Amino acid sequence: MSLTFHWFLPTNGDSRHVVGGGHGTPATASGRDRPPTVAYLSQIARAAEEVGFAGALTPTGAWCEDAWLTTAMVAQHTERLKFLVAFRPGLISPTLAAQMAATFQRQTGGRLLLNVVTGGENKEQRAFGDFLDKDARYRRTGEFLHVVRELWEGNTVDLQGEHVRVEEAALARLPDPVPEVYFGGSSPIAGDIAARHADVYLTWGEPPDQVAGKIARIRSLAGARGRTLRFGIRLHVITRDTAEQAWAEADRLLDGFDPETVASVQAGLSHSESEGQQRMLALHGGRLDRLEIHPNLWAGIGLVRGGAGTALVGSHDEVAERIKEYHALGIDEFILSGYPHLEEAYWFGEGVLPRLAAQGLWRHPAGRQDAPAAAAPFVPVAS
Repeated sequence: MSLTFHWFLPTNGDSRHVVGGGHGTPATASGRDRPPTVAYLSQIARAAEEVGFAGALTPTGAWCEDAWLTTAMVAQHTERLKFLVAFRPGLISPTLAAQMAATFQRQTGGRLLLNVVTGGENKEQRAFGDFLDKDARYRRTGEFLHVVRELWEGNTVDLQGEHVRVEEAALARLPDPVPEVYFGGSSPIAGDIAARHADVYLTWGEPPDQVAGKIARIRSLAGARGRTLRFGIRLHVITRDTAEQAWAEADRLLDGFDPETVASVQAGLSHSESEGQQRMLALHGGRLDRLEIHPNLWAGIGLVRGGAGTALVGSHDEVAERIKEYHALGIDEFILSGYPHLEEAYWFGEGVLPRLAAQGLWRHPAGRQDAPAAAAPFVPVAS
């Protein structure tokens, strides 16, 4: 199977420094360097489309712009790129969500993917009017996805569940194709929901042995229900012509972290109810002296950012090798990002993707035969 790569639309702002935020923490001041305008986000999307990313993830939450509205606008400035729209089931009705997805498919030529985010923080959920506890939110997500799936199949749905109630729900027009559902979560109940409803199970970038354990657990749960899932991983990336250049960039980002901001973010994230977030924090423990937690896997991003907190750092060849290591575990889809997102899309697209293509592990989604060869290191000409 050819590997699939997605990029990221920084709808909370972009910068040459790490932009914090997520899981109850506010976006850092650097998020104002490059505001998330439609014009700038479209630049990123077009760059991702050109170099060979299949899609782009757009986050959800109080810390960023609305994902549905933003991607609907950016889609008009792209031709092929799909949009992995993150949304929270408890904030809209399943019938409306199914209808919105069908409309998005028709208006974009079938370029919608859905990232279902149950919501890991009670405080943020309450700000949106959702007062269920975490386990109840997951149970509601299961009911929600049951209704959405039935509607997409053209069925009329009546359900009086614990949290979701609909009567004679139906769609006048079905989505074509039916959007794939991406879903993540490290808790036991999250695994059960993924096994029943997801097409792709997502994990944050933990070391390979931890990722292998997750994959085995979810694969077993899905198999018990007669289902087969694909697996994806969410990572940042810093790839350069040489390892020294890549780690110098990681050090530059680290030097930009204000100690007070790090302490504040870590204190806030320590109260997160998300099991996945706690696993991210445990990778570095807030310390700056043990951030390479596996060869070429750097946990520095997580010092100031909630959610995905690790990055692949190294030469193009080294990053390609780490991708192959995760692929050997069963990971077929990679959702990547880097600061700033416009430039880093090119570093990865011109540096790593051609190397994977040469090994038969990746093909340009547009079927291009003129994809660039692996970029040669830049050598300045002596004056």
